[in-house]
Amino acid sequence: MRNYLTGTAVAALTLAFAGEALATEWNVSLWGKRRAFTEHVEKLAELVNEKTGGAFTLNISYGGLSKNKENLDGIEIGAFEMAQFCAGYHRDKNPSITVLELPFLGVNSLEQEIELSMAVYQHPATVEDLARWNATLLMPSPLPQYNLVGVGDAPASLADFEGLNVRATGGIGKAMETVGAVPTSMSATEVRQAMDSGVVKAVAFAPHAHMSFGTIENGAWWTSNLNPGTVNCPVVVNTDALNDLSEEHRAALLGSVEESLAHYVDNYNNNTMNAWGPALDERGITQVTFSDGDIEAFKAAAAAPAAAAWIEENKARGLPAQELYDLVTGMIAEGNS
Repeated sequence: MRNYLTGTAVAALTLAFAGEALATEWNVSLWGKRRAFTEHVEKLAELVNEKTGGAFTLNISYGGLSKNKENLDGIEIGAFEMAQFCAGYHRDKNPSITVLELPFLGVNSLEQEIELSMAVYQHPATVEDLARWNATLLMPSPLPQYNLVGVGDAPASLADFEGLNVRATGGIGKAMETVGAVPTSMSATEVRQAMDSGVVKAVAFAPHAHMSFGTIENGAWWTSNLNPGTVNCPVVVNTDALNDLSEEHRAALLGSVEESLAHYVDNYNNNTMNAWGPALDERGITQVTFSDGDIEAFKAAAAAPAAAAWIEENKARGLPAQELYDLVTGMIAEGNS
């Protein structure tokens, strides 16, 4: 009987270890707190868990694994398997996707932003660019046009931006330079302190980030129609980790991207944007609306020069820069026709 029980126990332990070996856990590096910007990752984790019966789990960390500007480095060395980052945080590390951050591209919806991003992400030059970091682009974090929340006197015209210290990354920062502003690149988590201390007088964000990172708590004005562009913040996975997944787990992950993005868009459009106007009104924030002439002048000064400079700079890097730019602008023209 003793030998029989021992054998049974060994068999049970063997089965238990086998089940444990089949389970997969990925660590996911985000930052800040759960918000509209991370809802697709949260939904992805939920779907993957459901589809695999808990055998594949995504453990989401908000800042506990890495600083946001170091997430791509963490992916490269395999410190975690999935992460979110913004292209403008380190343009030299991911030049191919910065085409999506050029000012005044004319993107008019989150759905269009997804379509453009996925087309760029799947371009061979982009795949090769991110492969330098052992990274595979999984999905974008589509964002609406950025606008500024600021302190002090509200600008009455674009001329009032002259000398104003503004938190603005990527192409938005380049655009703000054309109207005399002084752009500063910093991560979202640093913004409130910089605003409180006077390091910056205005911050360019999408609505969810203005609410999540507290700029509207001490802001006095908001630009309702500046719309200089947006940033591109993909979710990436470590390529080796992706390749090591079983067929079932890989299918569960990749097959959940579309639904996760649909959830993100629905949440952003129906929850975040519905809360945005009341949040401004409750705090008495002045809405600044520029004239059509000002906006056209801003666009003329910023768009074409920024695009030409981007193409020249990235052609020198060896990227098919004109091809990537034409891909994006061609899709936008077709979609907006």
